[in-house]
Amino acid sequence: MATATKAAVDRASLAGRDYIETIDWTVEEIDEAIAVATELKDAYKGGRPHRLLPDKTLFMLFLDKSTRTRNAFESGMTQLGGHAIYLDAEKTQVAHGESPKDMGIILSTYGHGFAIRHDLAPYEGSAWMREIARWADIPVINLQCDVDHPTQTLADLMTLRERRGANLRGLRVAVSWAYAPSYAKPLSVPQGLATLLPRYGMDVVVAHPPGFELMPEAVEKAKAAAAAGGGSLTFCDDMDEAFEGADVVYPKSWGPIDAFAHEAAALAESAAYRDWICDERRMALAKADALYMHCLPADRGTEVTDAVIDGPQSVVYQEAENRMHTGKALMALTMGGFAA
Repeated sequence: MATATKAAVDRASLAGRDYIETIDWTVEEIDEAIAVATELKDAYKGGRPHRLLPDKTLFMLFLDKSTRTRNAFESGMTQLGGHAIYLDAEKTQVAHGESPKDMGIILSTYGHGFAIRHDLAPYEGSAWMREIARWADIPVINLQCDVDHPTQTLADLMTLRERRGANLRGLRVAVSWAYAPSYAKPLSVPQGLATLLPRYGMDVVVAHPPGFELMPEAVEKAKAAAAAGGGSLTFCDDMDEAFEGADVVYPKSWGPIDAFAHEAAALAESAAYRDWICDERRMALAKADALYMHCLPADRGTEVTDAVIDGPQSVVYQEAENRMHTGKALMALTMGGFAA
């Protein structure tokens, strides 16, 4: 497999690193992860073997459902020459209250990486992962928590670069709440986008109805990241305003912070904003070549119309595909695939 001519970051130096929030990695380290993902994508498309993690094991613990994340990491680990073990939390001793310390120490003796999804309990998931990481001797990868979805936003950034080039400064990205009746969804995707994209000079505007604010701690972190990266982060309560002149639109549903303890009430509250949908009229407010993005699954007919998600401006399947390539890059880097 071809390698980059000169890495900006020593890839071997990332072995053993946790990847819990994108803010934990420098811009240069994130750039290197995307460079590796691009190489691995090229190798996969060309049918070239790239077994960077032979005989290594990744534990994948899920406290929530998954389609793309589980399959991206499980198939990706196979392609890297290793083995991924899927753990349903309800069928492990986590369901009986096993401590993060005990789990982190023990699984460190069995394998080489630990990936976790714990996203439906605000102020729990990220802290729980970090406690596991404190005791584990193997890298911890966040497959989505209450604060961030760093494997998704890395794939989003890779997709933007593939479509808009390496320099994304000045792009206006509308991250908007949208109505979905299916379930109260985590806040981690909009929070993750608000934290990552302004670090690359993008201007992110987050739109949501009253009562659907992001976690204040996440907002403060995102504002600091924007200031350091030269981008901007603003908020409004009008979906049309956010879409006006946007280069990228990313409308998706999320629940109020307290939704997960009172989901039925939260869903009833959100029904008052059924008109928050990404349709052809709203897409016309954005630039003519604006990209439509979504992490999936999208509630068709409520979050977005078929005409938009299946239309020429949609890049949702490219994003989903890049989940595997970025996931492989993260595993290869953190689990020693480039160690000397």
